[in-house]
Amino acid sequence: MPGARPVRDEDAVDAEEVAAWLAREVPGLTGVPEVLQFAGGASNLTYLLRYPDRDLVLRRPPAGHKAAGAHDMAREFDVQRRLRPLFPAVPTVLVHDPVQDRYAMEHVPGLILRADLPRGTELAPERARELGLGMFRALADLHAVDLDAAGLRDLGKGDGYVRRQVEGWSRRYRAALTDDVPDAEDVMAWLDAHQPSDVGQVLVHGDWRFDNLVLDPDDLSRVRAVLDWEMATVGDPLMDLGAALAYWVQADDDDLFRLMRRQPSDVPGMPTREEVVADYAARSGREVGDWTFYEVYGLFRLAVIVQQIWYRYRAGQTTNPAFQHFGGACTLLVERCRARLA
Repeated sequence: MPGARPVRDEDAVDAEEVAAWLAREVPGLTGVPEVLQFAGGASNLTYLLRYPDRDLVLRRPPAGHKAAGAHDMAREFDVQRRLRPLFPAVPTVLVHDPVQDRYAMEHVPGLILRADLPRGTELAPERARELGLGMFRALADLHAVDLDAAGLRDLGKGDGYVRRQVEGWSRRYRAALTDDVPDAEDVMAWLDAHQPSDVGQVLVHGDWRFDNLVLDPDDLSRVRAVLDWEMATVGDPLMDLGAALAYWVQADDDDLFRLMRRQPSDVPGMPTREEVVADYAARSGREVGDWTFYEVYGLFRLAVIVQQIWYRYRAGQTTNPAFQHFGGACTLLVERCRARLA
């Protein structure tokens, strides 16, 4: 199974206990599965449960300190349950365990892209462009879901989403600050002073990138399933797009920023960030205007996410070697924000 590997010791699960729990909750499920861990993700943990006749996926939070409001498995489970009838590119969730705060869902077969295209994959420039635009067209389609029909409007807090995001991410950054990264007070002050009004209230995913999408191997522009709904809420669609484009490292970016690339967004033919924004505006029918605020917001938000993980790594709450350079990555993202300040 591409992307699945033996479970890290610190993330171990009791396969027999998991099997007993699921046997009680999922009709017809018997036996003890082989448990593998998906390599992607730096927040909640995702496991493949391989039964003889079917594959399931298990999601649970990491051990150690957790940021307030993060890792809410019940909420993530419920968002997918309500959304699936109107947005079929959502896995079928099966059962949530409120005691251990974990849930199981059906496994959706397909291709999940990591930093590079799979070995041996040849992608003509026109196909790469379709892949890149297809990813963000699916985001525009998510933003078009009728909140009332899906029963999801109660996720939101009404107008003021932009303000709450600026205040919230600033607060989280200060709470996770370590002595080896910039204090970013200038960036936070700029975001506070340049906030636009909300442009709408839609379901936002909050972590839209290739390794959270299951693609059709025969048509990479088609999204079979969207994963990782931890940050989903009701809010401003352009903030969601800005957050997604913070991960979009393109071929003409500087060498340091290209070191942060975690998806194949720089292969020949991939659209630029500017082209993505223009295509999203055309598909969604939304006016975009000056993109600077959303770009800086997305980069700063990513810096906060990286710094929260770096805080945990420095404190010894995780030993995952993938996190050993996150302090430097946070610094790079803050400096990139500063370069964009107007």
